[in-house]
Amino acid sequence: MASVFERMKNVILADIHEILDEKEKKNPIAMLNQYLRECEKETEKVRKLVERQYLLKDEFTREYHHALEMAEKRKKQSEIAERAGEAELFEFAQSEHMQYAERAARLKEAKEKAEEQLVQLERKYEELKHKLKDMQLKRMELMGRENIARAQYRMNKWLEDPAYSETPFRRFAEIERYLERLEYQVNSDYFRHTIDAKIAQLEKRLKNEESH
Repeated sequence: MASVFERMKNVILADIHEILDEKEKKNPIAMLNQYLRECEKETEKVRKLVERQYLLKDEFTREYHHALEMAEKRKKQSEIAERAGEAELFEFAQSEHMQYAERAARLKEAKEKAEEQLVQLERKYEELKHKLKDMQLKRMELMGRENIARAQYRMNKWLEDPAYSETPFRRFAEIERYLERLEYQVNSDYFRHTIDAKIAQLEKRLKNEESH
């Protein structure tokens, strides 16, 4: 039973990933964001490796100088023991001198190799940083192009599509015609009332004149 549910879950997840992949294919900015995230991760990994390599180089350098100092010290001690006729002490100091000298040679080689590797890592790190910056700038360019495309699409829709452009203007025209009818009615009522008042005055005046 568990295997059946597991297969169902895998099928569903596969479908979801396929849908997401299709969406990303249609959205270049989403794809670029994914590339940027991956590049940022790689850049961070390289940065940590560069820091570690610096620490290794410094450690090799310290050990190298310490081995040189000890080799020189044991060499002088062996010379003193030899002059003093201390054969056993001479042999010990001489053996120590050779061991430190051999260690110094190995450490010198390791230090030089670490320095060479550090140069390579730093170069790679700089290349990754430049690539990351170029991708960030490219994303800005694409976002600007997408923004312009969306703005032009909306403007064209309003300016060229009758379904969008004529609706508001038609409403404005209807409101304007309504206001014109209202103004005409108000002016007509005023003019009618004005005529009625004037006629009434004329009638009153005529009656007064006839009575006199």
